[in-house]
Amino acid sequence: MDYVFRNTLRAELDYQDIKVKELSVRTGISSRTLEGYLSSRGSIPPADVAFKIAQALNVSVEYLVTGNPNYSNEHSKSIIEENISNLPIEKKKLVRDFIKLLDGLDISKKNNL
Repeated sequence: MDYVFRNTLRAELDYQDIKVKELSVRTGISSRTLEGYLSSRGSIPPADVAFKIAQALNVSVEYLVTGNPNYSNEHSKSIIEENISNLPIEKKKLVRDFIKLLDGLDISKKNNL
């Protein structure tokens, strides 16, 4: 299970283009400690540390520990909703119209797009 945490953390750092040093600043956890979690001999951190890391990366602890992306869906949804709520009203309408358009698409006819 330790390798799952290590691999998920590394993948998330790469995906978000965050360096260990930046994560260290965000969490207050030393770079050396974070590097330890990412090393081949790394272990899963204590719950409070995993929570700090998850918060800094805007993912769930469950996602970091299991690697299961289903645990990050609710969080991703809230980030999307937050970003949409910050848009000007005209752009919000465009997003709503786009979602309606996507909803109306028949996936079985995707070759006709």
